[in-house]
Formats: sequence, C-alpha cells, structure tokens
Amino acid sequence: MKALVSRMKAFLVDEDGPTATEYAVMLALIIVVAIGAITLLGQRVNTMFGEVTTSLGGE
Repeated sequence: MKALVSRMKAFLVDEDGPTATEYAVMLALIIVVAIGAITLLGQRVNTMFGEVTTSLGGE
C-alpha cells in the first residue's frame, strides 16, 4: 500500500505531463499559423501565375 501511495505522490509531483501538454498546444498553434500562411501565399502565387500566363498569351 505504501508503494502505491508513493507512486501516486510521484505522479502528481512529476512535471512531464504539463510540459508535454504545453508542447502539444504550441505545436497546434504553429500548425494553424503555417496552414493559414500557406493558404494565403497559395492564393497569391496562383493569382501571380495566372497573370503571367495571361500576359504571355497562354489563355
């Protein structure tokens, strides 16, 4: 019984869980920002290539 109580105390004091959660939240925010930037840049690049194609007489 003492071993179980000491393991429970060690689990509650251990900071690996919150640290992993913080990293997961930070990674999720980075992914959201990256997807937003790629979407925005993708639309601009598509427009730019369309203008170049039109000016070269492609369409």
